[in-house]
Amino acid sequence: MARNQHDREDLLGEATALVERVELTTAGRSESIVLGFRRDQSASFFFGGDPVYQFNSTGELRRAFRDNLLYKAEDGYLVSLKRQRSDNATHLLRRTLSEKEQSQFLTEMRRQLLGLLQAVQTEQVEIVGQVPVGADVIGRAARLLPDVAHATVAEGPHVG
Repeated sequence: MARNQHDREDLLGEATALVERVELTTAGRSESIVLGFRRDQSASFFFGGDPVYQFNSTGELRRAFRDNLLYKAEDGYLVSLKRQRSDNATHLLRRTLSEKEQSQFLTEMRRQLLGLLQAVQTEQVEIVGQVPVGADVIGRAARLLPDVAHATVAEGPHVG
């Protein structure tokens, strides 16, 4: 996740940890979608600057960014981290989501990821750019999306 609050302007060029990545546009969305894979096969989905969903290599949700809040996995639960800035420092206010809040969060994530899958399956996406050019990033994502759309929350926020 970006440490700064500014928009993620060039994820395709800057998200070098995603060794395979693609930027897409879909009908009905003003912002593009960037999705990609790390070397360990973990996936990330950026729906514009917000929301963002990041998974580990076993397909569990490990981190997210939604509604200007950071989320991380801790012991199978989501913890929200709200930035509180002062003149000298930035602090993160931590709060574990209730079971109901986590269920609602995962339901909304599922809706967005399955909507992306449907757009891919019905060829309602247009590629803006891709790194590397010859990779089948969209095909990989289409095979992974049904699983991550129904993902559980990881034990921790790290990739491995």
